[in-house]
Amino acid sequence: MATLTPDQRNYYYLLEAERTGIHKPILAALHQAHRSPELVSGETGLGVVATGTIIPEQIDTFPEQVQYGANIVRSLTDYLITQGWSGENIWDVAAGRYTRSFVERIAEGYQLPAGTANAARLQETEAPTVWQGYLTDIETDYIGTQLPQNLAYLDRALLSFIERIPQYYLGLEHQRDAVLEAVRIWRKLDTTEAAIASLAQDAVVEPEDLTEAQLDTLLKQFIQRLSPYYGGYPHQREALLRLTQLWRELPSREAAIASLEADTSPNPGLKVYDPVLIDFVERIPQFYTGVGSQRSALTETVRLWRNLDSRAAVLNSFGLDPDILTANTDPETLQDIATALDRDLVAFIRRVPGAYEPNPSQREALIRLFQLWRSFPTRNRALEALTEAFKRLEREKEQQKPVTIVTPKRPARWTPSNIILSMSIIPDGNFTWAEATKGGTRMPPNQATVDAMIRIARLGQRARDRIGRPFIITSWYRPTNINRAVGGARYSRHIVGDAIDFVVEGLSGNQIYWTLDPWWPGGLGRYRRFPNLCHIDARNYRARWLN
Repeated sequence: MATLTPDQRNYYYLLEAERTGIHKPILAALHQAHRSPELVSGETGLGVVATGTIIPEQIDTFPEQVQYGANIVRSLTDYLITQGWSGENIWDVAAGRYTRSFVERIAEGYQLPAGTANAARLQETEAPTVWQGYLTDIETDYIGTQLPQNLAYLDRALLSFIERIPQYYLGLEHQRDAVLEAVRIWRKLDTTEAAIASLAQDAVVEPEDLTEAQLDTLLKQFIQRLSPYYGGYPHQREALLRLTQLWRELPSREAAIASLEADTSPNPGLKVYDPVLIDFVERIPQFYTGVGSQRSALTETVRLWRNLDSRAAVLNSFGLDPDILTANTDPETLQDIATALDRDLVAFIRRVPGAYEPNPSQREALIRLFQLWRSFPTRNRALEALTEAFKRLEREKEQQKPVTIVTPKRPARWTPSNIILSMSIIPDGNFTWAEATKGGTRMPPNQATVDAMIRIARLGQRARDRIGRPFIITSWYRPTNINRAVGGARYSRHIVGDAIDFVVEGLSGNQIYWTLDPWWPGGLGRYRRFPNLCHIDARNYRARWLN
């Protein structure tokens, strides 16, 4: 029976560490030290055994071992805090890791308190083995991250970052998710729903009665109260790191740490408006009627885009003589010039989505276009309207229905042994197992990989329906050795199976990125070296990048 690869195990460590607010490498260390009990899948566990009301079948898979192991580490941390352990006793601030004394205490084992739901016990093991496994996994995570050797700055940077969150909170979905994650981890809750319920309790309202505006107010109030209560405990630090990671849409905890060394401002900048600006520009040719205000708006946009000093210079750039407008009063001639100008302006604006490079001058040109086209009196009012437009894009549902594909009878559940290459991965979907496995040369080795490939197929279908064009898959599942050979990231989602690299005929990677950015719930990336390539993955948080 196929076992998980180290990278696939790491996927489960990350999920449970993010849920419980513990340091992920301790889970890898427990598995390295225990390698027990033997599990039904052929895997080995993290030393978690059944006690009390727990039966062995409840902890007989690797994901369950990791889940219970994370719960136990969190519970032990809470217990030691009640026994007088300070943040400094548990966490080495400068090194950015648990203290050796805390890791040694974990190695002694721990029984969840009586009465705890689904209590289990962590067995005792050799402390040096746990410590060495912990350091090794930290070193693996830090490879390529260029983190400083001394992380003493981190707590100050985190507090500086969160103190200015309310100033830049726009109510965008990823911002709301980021602060909700901070609430959840800070309050040691397991779900977003529980975090919302806790905020509703603060406001003495029922969770279902909490409006979006009320929730945003409560989230800002929560953040404003954190600094005085920060004690340097690991779960508090992890809550703020998770907030930073999701707020900045970064791919990892380590990327969040590195980003804070250079900049502690939560100001998202104007780049947040790129998707809605491109969406707006793409609609202009459809609604352009050649009225004076529209012509004026586009002319000003060209002037700013091309860094010209006058509107006359815009006409010159299109090969039109501006003097003829003042020298000639013949209506027919003026109409011909206007028609030629309209044609050039519309042709220009059609090229913008593919030519847009998110630099300040081009962005300002499009913001000015939005302001003039919509007749907003000030730039600030235009930015407010762009924020609302972005929220609408976040809420926008797919406008196209999937094309129904007639297929043979499907198995009740896909497994590594029943995959049919010609069949679509999801019912009525467009993606086939042939695409996901590179023609059958990269077959999933276990059920976890199969499930991950199905997960991204479902999400990817939504993306394809929104784009409205076929995806040409360049890479989906990649075994570890192939991922390493092609220069993939150490913890690439392609190894897990829930990532897709693709191109769309007629669209640049930027255009795909800006179309998907407002609503895509996982990782979304583009590449300088491959301008038509785009990456999506099904991680459970938003991450954005340009490599």
